[in-house]
Amino acid sequence: MARNGKYDQPERRPAVVTGASSGIGAATALSLAAAGYPVALGARRTDKLDEVAAQIRADGGEAVTHPLDLTEQASVETFAKAVAAELGDIEVVVSNAGAVAPGTIVEVDSERFTRELDLTVVGAHRLVKAFVPGMIERRRGDVVFISSDTAVRARPFMAAYSAGKWGLEGMAQSLQMELEGTGVRASVVRPGPTWSEMGADWDADEAGFVLTQWVRFGMARHPHFMKPAAVADAITTVVSAPRGVHLSLVEVNPEAPLEER
Repeated sequence: MARNGKYDQPERRPAVVTGASSGIGAATALSLAAAGYPVALGARRTDKLDEVAAQIRADGGEAVTHPLDLTEQASVETFAKAVAAELGDIEVVVSNAGAVAPGTIVEVDSERFTRELDLTVVGAHRLVKAFVPGMIERRRGDVVFISSDTAVRARPFMAAYSAGKWGLEGMAQSLQMELEGTGVRASVVRPGPTWSEMGADWDADEAGFVLTQWVRFGMARHPHFMKPAAVADAITTVVSAPRGVHLSLVEVNPEAPLEER
């Protein structure tokens, strides 16, 4: 592909990060800002967003924050207009919001199951509708969906989360094909076990039981977890790839501890 004219990336590439109040989202905002991207942070906990944005600005980066609830169409539309007005055309969107709670499929009520799917899958679709048409018109852009290893290895006692990530990857792969030839890249980053606030509000006994069941089914081969920054750096690498290169799927997993000889 030609490396000049309309095929070049602009020097200024404003980026949106959802679920940016903590964990992978916050780390991604910090990583992108450090790489020179102006960053718009979105989440429901605006006080946490302000803390991340303050850190970015202290380090010399550019950041704005706006409340965002991916389960509300009006919230997504308002957010999209606000960040474009402040930063300009959005070049990068990182869809990162998600929620997980323990429970068996037969015990979890359908309303909770629906809420988790709405956030993970439909929320990502709302982002696509808000930002990707402009990218197609400009013939460039990156949208990155943060999945999970549960998308290929479903885990017990968190079925809605697993189902949501499976559905998210299905949507992302369809989008990749539909965007082929438009100049817009849709990518999936699939993290393995990562330290974050997700699951931090679980009852200790419930959490212990679930982890024990993961071991039973061979889903906890070793005790190491990654820091969110490891996933964030992978996301930055994906969106920083030069035109003509598409990192369509990146898996990031914690390295196992060294075995004693």
